Formats: sequence, C-alpha cells, structure tokens
Amino acid sequence: MHNHGDFPAESLFLIPAVAAVAAYWAGVVSKKSGQWPPWRLVCFIAGVLAVLLTVLEPLAGWAHSDFGALALSHVLAGMAGPLLIVVSRPADLALLTLDDVPAARLRRAVNGPLARFLTHPVTATALVAAGMWGMFHTPLLGAMQESMPVHWMVTAYLAATGCLFTASVLDSAPVSHSFRLRAAALVTAAAVHAGLAAGLLVVPPEGNSSTAGALVLLVSGLAVQAVLALLLLGQQRGTAPLLPQIRRA
Repeated sequence: MHNHGDFPAESLFLIPAVAAVAAYWAGVVSKKSGQWPPWRLVCFIAGVLAVLLTVLEPLAGWAHSDFGALALSHVLAGMAGPLLIVVSRPADLALLTLDDVPAARLRRAVNGPLARFLTHPVTATALVAAGMWGMFHTPLLGAMQESMPVHWMVTAYLAATGCLFTASVLDSAPVSHSFRLRAAALVTAAAVHAGLAAGLLVVPPEGNSSTAGALVLLVSGLAVQAVLALLLLGQQRGTAPLLPQIRRA
C-alpha cells in the first residue's frame, strides 16, 4: 500500500468513482431522461465497483502475492466491470440529458474517427488479446506484483479495452457492424482467453495458488463471455431490445 502520511494513495480512486456514479445519478433523475430503467443505474454502480475493488485493499494487496487474486482482478476489471458499464448505456444517458452544446461535443467525440477505429471489432479484439497476453505471459506479470503503480496502469488499460470490446460486440459503437463480425470477435477473444488460461495451467507462474488462479481465470472469464454471448444472441433475435445502442449522428 502507498501511503501519504496515514492516507492510503489508493483511496484517491474513490474520487473518480464517486464522481462517475454521481454524474450517472444526476442523469437518471433529470427530467430529460424519461423512463430510464433503474436497473441500468444498478448495473453502472456494480460495474464501477467491480473495477474499483481491484485497485483498493484488500484485493489489490492480495494480488501482489496471490496469483488467484490477480486473476480475479483481471476478470473484474477487464471483463465483468466493463460488461456492466456498457449495458448501463452511460453515453446514451449523457447524450439524452446534457445541454445542447456539451451533448454535441460528446456526439462528435463518440462519432469521431478515433472512436470508430477503437470500437471496430477487429481493433477492440486485438487490444483485449494483447492485454491478456501481456498481463500473464510477459514480465509485466512480475512488475504488477512488485509495483502498485504498474498494477494501476494495467487495471486502467484492462477496463478501457474491456469497455471498447464489449461495446463493439453489443453494437454500442459509433458504427454498426454485422452480427457475423461481432460474433467472430467474441469467439476469437474467448478462444484467446481460454488458450492463455489453459497455458497457465500447463506452465503456471511461480506461486502456491498458480493452478487455482489459472482456473479462476478460465472459468470466471468464460462465464462472463457466455453472458456476453447470450446478450449478443438476444440482440440478434430481437429478444433483448433494451441492450446498448448508442445514438448515432
């Protein structure tokens, strides 16, 4: 833990987390939000908490010595948290409730070339796969367990790329892509995730909980991806009409 006097530096992450929840809440209670489903607020809070838990004690401390805790952190920050955040549709809520000028600026940002590139299923899948490989099959694994700032930076990368990937799969991106392309992206990411986790079972990193951590990574990761697959199929069959669909220009 990094302390400034008696104040843990990790607690600073509470500021953006609380600010994000407060902003979302303000959007929900706005008269412009209409009949915004309360369950989306619950999903947003749960998603923010899932990511936040990975940078706070005790989980952040456990991850420095326990591979199982590190694997759980990966699933929470890079998979479960982003899924919950994306289905809560924060961008749609912001576009619906912001004043005209900031809403126009946000719309230009989410429809800009950078956003279109980052949320393309191929790009998002590559970013997620690179993060998984780098975290568990390069010296970055040891660096995360030795340095809390490195742990924070990797967590931020996992959360950001996880949101981009989930948005691309659930067609919450600026440009709509075909079901086949989005399904292929999900299958590819799931295969890469399963392959990397299986590789850790065969050649585990050092540590007493290495096998357990690999199993956590494999089972919980596949569970989140299975939920994502069900949502994708529900979209395609028209049984999940309330799933993310960003307002395009």
